[in-house]
Amino acid sequence: MANVAMPADRAEPNYLEVTTNSHKGILGWLLSVDHKRIGLLYLYTMLAFFAVAVGFGFMIRLELLTPGKTVIDAQTYNQFFTLHGIIMIFLFIIPGLPAVFGNFFLPIMLGAKDVIFPRLNLLSWYLFIIGGLIAVSAWLMPGGSADTGWMFYVPYSLRTTTNVVPALLAAFVLGFSSILTGINFITTIHRMRAPGMTFFRMPLFVWSLYATAWVQVLATPIIGITLALVMIERALGVGIFDPSLGGDPVLYQHLFWIYSHPAVYIMILPAMGLVSEVIPVFARRTIFGYKFIAFSSLAIALFGSLVWAHHMFTAGMSDTAMFVFSFLTFFVSIPSAIKVFNWVSTLYKGSIQADPPLLYVLSFIFQFSIGGFTGLMLGALSTNIHLQDTSFVVAHFHYVMFGGTGFGIFAAMHYWFPKMFGRMYNLKVATAAWAVVTVGYNLLYFPLFISGYLGMPRRYYDYLPEFQPYHMVSTVGSWILIFGLIVMFWNLWRGMRSGPKAPMNPWGGVTLEWTTQTPPIVENFREVPTVTTGPYDYSRYESAAKEGK
Repeated sequence: MANVAMPADRAEPNYLEVTTNSHKGILGWLLSVDHKRIGLLYLYTMLAFFAVAVGFGFMIRLELLTPGKTVIDAQTYNQFFTLHGIIMIFLFIIPGLPAVFGNFFLPIMLGAKDVIFPRLNLLSWYLFIIGGLIAVSAWLMPGGSADTGWMFYVPYSLRTTTNVVPALLAAFVLGFSSILTGINFITTIHRMRAPGMTFFRMPLFVWSLYATAWVQVLATPIIGITLALVMIERALGVGIFDPSLGGDPVLYQHLFWIYSHPAVYIMILPAMGLVSEVIPVFARRTIFGYKFIAFSSLAIALFGSLVWAHHMFTAGMSDTAMFVFSFLTFFVSIPSAIKVFNWVSTLYKGSIQADPPLLYVLSFIFQFSIGGFTGLMLGALSTNIHLQDTSFVVAHFHYVMFGGTGFGIFAAMHYWFPKMFGRMYNLKVATAAWAVVTVGYNLLYFPLFISGYLGMPRRYYDYLPEFQPYHMVSTVGSWILIFGLIVMFWNLWRGMRSGPKAPMNPWGGVTLEWTTQTPPIVENFREVPTVTTGPYDYSRYESAAKEGK
């Protein structure tokens, strides 16, 4: 374990009580440059947007309960699934782990007082809020919000009369927030590590944030420029993507996916890092293959940037290009498989403590594996032609994004909750909520694999009667999932308000965040810690297990 000064008996103010500037009350939060407060600001606003997106998703599934019109018309349906996608992708999945838990715990895990650019950190949150409000406000404008889907495919996004520009502008602004966060994390990791904290003593969550930050910095400007070009084309009629003006719509798809496929790894890599934190703690074992997991994060970020066109096998490319991108798609699965193998190996013969954080992680591994295997099916040219633009793709995407990253966010909430708020939630209620959420989630999305294989198109407002049984099961699954989410968040809220005080290290973790006060003091540590060992030194537990103690 790291050699770090432990809290003394005297009480010191924590970040919930004071801030690093002279303002108090609400201004103390809105103007704070304390990375922990900024992480909490991200958490509260992200969950508010998540609730809105869940509401849209509920209405989408309710409409698909029966063929024909059920509760909303076709135009409203298109706007709902567009807003659902934009909010879930840009305001929940992408910022969920890096912006919330990365902001809160990255400096503490490195033994630093804060991120290297605190004011830039606060600016990134304000850009996040501005972008989110622009996206949601389009719903209140005449003409309604965008109905293009979250991908804004041209030429439709150039010709629709709905408010596409606010949605494009929102994504553009949110891109700046993501870039600033990436720059901050990269520089903090290089310049703010505690004495003795070498790269190979960093926790694997930090490694995942490091790989993610490079993708944020290098890939996000591409989508920003692309969306700006669409806004320019709508305003000035310049022929960039519109084929009637001499533009190339396939070029838009290339530019969009050059960012958006690496963005999948912006979403999933921090969740993988979180899994690598939770498993050794609840298995009481040193992580298996530390360096392989660390380098596989960098490999995923690198190779994931080379396979964007596997989303475009039916868009019109040469056979050579399709073969190359199909091959690379299979190749990029290797680093992910390395992680899953090492996670399972760490659990093998471990002294497993099945608390809610580990349960959500186990759901992550199960669901992400399904998403990964079905991704390989979509990466094969022969099956992709049949499955492209069916609900099979919807199921695959959600198994990776929500079944993977979403459950990773839930695991992080339950894992770091005691350290963030200084209180404990009810473990039995949390376990029951996990079971309901997991069952509801799989009932919601797994039937879409079957209906998609049978030919059910995605994004369709109506469908043939033979697909109704699958949609009925899926819609009932959405009700169960939402009920589980309500119970989960109610339990966390009750724990935050009136739960028993949490000990400094309730799970028995050995990384630096568990050695500081609960909740952490303003500058995290009373003395700068000196790191002398790796981040997962559970040798004492392993020795005791071998001796039968």
